[in-house]
Amino acid sequence: PSGKYFASLLFDCENQTAEKRQAEKFLGMDFSMHGMCVFSTGERAGYPMFYRNAEKKLAREQRKLSRCEKGSRNYQKQKKKVALYHEKIKNQRKDFQHKLSHSLAEDYDAVCVEDLNLKGIAGGLHFGKGIQDNGYGQFLSMLGYKLEERGKYLIKVDRYFASSKICSVCGHKKKELALSERIYLCECGNRMDRDVNAAVNILKEGKRIYKKCA
Repeated sequence: PSGKYFASLLFDCENQTAEKRQAEKFLGMDFSMHGMCVFSTGERAGYPMFYRNAEKKLAREQRKLSRCEKGSRNYQKQKKKVALYHEKIKNQRKDFQHKLSHSLAEDYDAVCVEDLNLKGIAGGLHFGKGIQDNGYGQFLSMLGYKLEERGKYLIKVDRYFASSKICSVCGHKKKELALSERIYLCECGNRMDRDVNAAVNILKEGKRIYKKCA
């Protein structure tokens, strides 16, 4: 790791404000476009993608709104209906994230994640709707303060750490790994879901960071 990377880790350690307990139970978590995130345990968050599921219905209601005369009574009525759909999706997402973040904060002493540039991912790969529907950034904020309240840790691994390319069993690093490759295959015989492999690597790197800061 570079000197800049070490400096960022030291800064994070020195700026812990709440009294912390010793971490014993760790979890690695990797961002996923589908289902929000994957855990080092092999489990998936299973986020229902509320916006995606309601997208057709929303589009239909938006078309009805566009056909209404702007400013008319029907326009105002339909505009309110569309707004209520969006509010429902927002509340469903928030409720799911609150329950999941509460569960993780209760069960684990430290959760290790990648410090991702979500805006860059959304714009660069044209995944805007998927990122917005996931609400991963909002979820991390919820998880962070719930862990903090309990004297626990949200450990952020550098975004340039090659979590997807490294074999979580033997440590071999692939030069290239296409997005289409959903199973990680290594010459050591490791065959694992790509996202789970990345989550395990994030867990290991998070533990390393924790030991350095402790």
